[in-house]
Amino acid sequence: MEKQIIKSLIAEKQSEILGVELIKRPLDLEATANYVFVGLRRAGKSYLLYQHIQDLIQTGQASIEDILYVNFEDERIASIKAEDLHLFLECYKEMYDGRPLIFLDEIQNVEGWEKFARRLADSKYRIFITGSNAKMLSKEIYTTLGGRFIAREVFPFSFREYLSFHTVALDRNWEYNAVRTQVIKLFPDYFYYGGFAESFTLKDKRGWINSLYQKILLGDVISRNEIRNENAIRVLVKKLAESVMQPSSLARIKNIVDSTGATIARSTLVDYLQLLTDAYLIFGISNFSDKLSDKETFKKRYFFDNGLLNNFLFDPETKLLENLVAIELKKKYNDDLYFYNKNVEVDFFIPKEHRAIQVSYSIADDITRQREVKALVKLSEIYALEKLEIVTWEEESILQENGLTIQILPVWKWLLH
Repeated sequence: MEKQIIKSLIAEKQSEILGVELIKRPLDLEATANYVFVGLRRAGKSYLLYQHIQDLIQTGQASIEDILYVNFEDERIASIKAEDLHLFLECYKEMYDGRPLIFLDEIQNVEGWEKFARRLADSKYRIFITGSNAKMLSKEIYTTLGGRFIAREVFPFSFREYLSFHTVALDRNWEYNAVRTQVIKLFPDYFYYGGFAESFTLKDKRGWINSLYQKILLGDVISRNEIRNENAIRVLVKKLAESVMQPSSLARIKNIVDSTGATIARSTLVDYLQLLTDAYLIFGISNFSDKLSDKETFKKRYFFDNGLLNNFLFDPETKLLENLVAIELKKKYNDDLYFYNKNVEVDFFIPKEHRAIQVSYSIADDITRQREVKALVKLSEIYALEKLEIVTWEEESILQENGLTIQILPVWKWLLH
């Protein structure tokens, strides 16, 4: 690896970062801590690093010359090995005096990177790392890093952030003034195409999202893991999209995939699901009432962004609605989020919050309304629930049933509460 190339990369990135225009996102960091940002590709991890760097410079805590930023997806360093990573620090020291703040973007592309990061942390450098694979949060890596890093998962833009991008400010009384109309008008695009900021101003959003999906599947899943049966994993993703909302056992998923002719072994299916999860393409939630052994094999699976899910669907509204609610709850509750299915079916259950949520595109029909309400009431007889909700497309009201208060909210409003 030629030092001249590395020095060019360092200088180029310093110039680029200063010129990037950002929509600021919430970012609360400890003043002396090291961080690992992990999440779906194009969710905004790099821009959070840019944001932090710009904040440091604007507040006088650093100058641009203090920044050593490396993007490991740059083709000029595509062949770099872990044993060469020290060259970046050497080149920086040849260019500048002082001690750099170190930013390593998508470093999971370099096998063995964690030992280099540990060595930097041991030498008291402040380090920020990004990656697009949940394996970066694994116990093995944390053992190597020795507890010297704080992990943050990064998701695509929330609806609130999407509104900020479009300069819609939610004042105290926004629900009762003209802002409400703006919120409702902007929501469908977010609902159908998700929270990838780079797509917000594009006309061909679906084309951009499909290209991103191909990059995730081909690059982050198939190529990186040397998968030979590409057709099987493509069929699997498509069938998972079509099955959103439906609890599925491994046996059922295998039968669905096998029925298309893309036969795979059960062990391969388990591996593929884990790889898709590690790449932040899908996530699963378990049935709270299942015994421990079934919680891992019987799940409802969702996509980390509505735009990615919509890439596979026709007449997608019902699935997108539940998927969007699942994303928001996943961000807030992570592993404390469940569904409930034992003599009563409830879409989402957060036991530690005594909260249960049903999702229904419309409950204008009496039969549908009674079904959704009855499920919440029945679950409340098993567990003492304090917050009961039904999320719809546009209906809003408050119901009193069996001494319980059930709040019905349109999804755009629910996302902002």
